[in-house]
Amino acid sequence: MMVAGKKVAEEEGGFKMEIRVLEKTEDKVSFILKNSTPAFANMIRRNIIENTPTMAIEDVEFRKNSSILYDEIIAHRLGLIPLKTDLELYYLPEKCKCGGKGCNRCTLKMTLKAKGPATVYASDIKSNDPKIKPVYPKTPIVKLLKGQDIELEATAMLGKGKDHIKWSPALVYYKYKPVVEIIKEPANQEEIVKSCPLHVYEIKNNKLIVNKDSLLKCHLCGACVDASNNTIKVIGKEDEFVFYVESWGQLSCEDIIKTSLDIFQEQLSDFVKAIEKA
Repeated sequence: MMVAGKKVAEEEGGFKMEIRVLEKTEDKVSFILKNSTPAFANMIRRNIIENTPTMAIEDVEFRKNSSILYDEIIAHRLGLIPLKTDLELYYLPEKCKCGGKGCNRCTLKMTLKAKGPATVYASDIKSNDPKIKPVYPKTPIVKLLKGQDIELEATAMLGKGKDHIKWSPALVYYKYKPVVEIIKEPANQEEIVKSCPLHVYEIKNNKLIVNKDSLLKCHLCGACVDASNNTIKVIGKEDEFVFYVESWGQLSCEDIIKTSLDIFQEQLSDFVKAIEKA
C-alpha cells in the first residue's frame, strides 16, 4: 500500500476541515473527513470509545441463585448488557453532588427475579427508570431448570470506556480514503476483478473500470495491484479519511458524536486553565 503525500490544506493560519456524510441512521454513521490528520481522526475515535459515558450495571447483589452459573458469571453478563442511556438525567459519580456515594442522580436500581424452567432474558430485568432498559431485550442471561430460581438487585451507573469496555458506546474506525488509478489497460481483466474481495472493479465494453459505488469500500489491501503486475495504482490520501461510527445502542450516533466533541472542548478548556495556572 502507498500513502499519497499531500500537504494538509491551511486557511488563514488554521486548518479548514470538510465533512461529507455518506450514511446516517440512528445506529450507524459514515462520513468523509477532509483536510485533517491521522492524529485528529484518532483523537475523535479514542474520545468516543474512551470518554463518552453510557449507563451499565456495575454492582450486583444476589438474593438467590440456584442456576448452573456462578454469581460472578451472571454478574459479568449483566454488566455487558447495553442499556439505553439518558445523559440529561444522570451524572457521572465523580461529578455528582453526592460525591460518588450513590444517589438517584448518579445510580439506578434494577431487579431480576425468575423461576425455572425458563430462559431468563434481558427483558426480564425491571428498572426503576423506564427510560433506562436493555437495548436488546432478547439477550439471554441464564437458563433455569425446574426448581432453579434467581433473584438479584443490580446498580447501574454512568461510566467511561477507558475504565471498562462495557461503558464504551460504539465501534469506531477509519481508513485513508482510497484512490484507484488504472495506469495501463491490463491483459488479465477477469483475474483482477476476482482478486478484489469488495468488488471495486468491473468490466464494461472490454475495459476494466472502477465501480464508483464500491470504491469507498476498498481497504487498500493491494491484491489488485499484485494481480495487475503494477498496471493499477492504489493509494490512500493522507488528509482524507472514511470514518465509521456504529453504536451499540445506548445512544444514537448523533448523540455520541456531539457528546464526544463537547467533552473534547471541555478537555481543551481544562488544558488552557492548567497552562495559565502554571
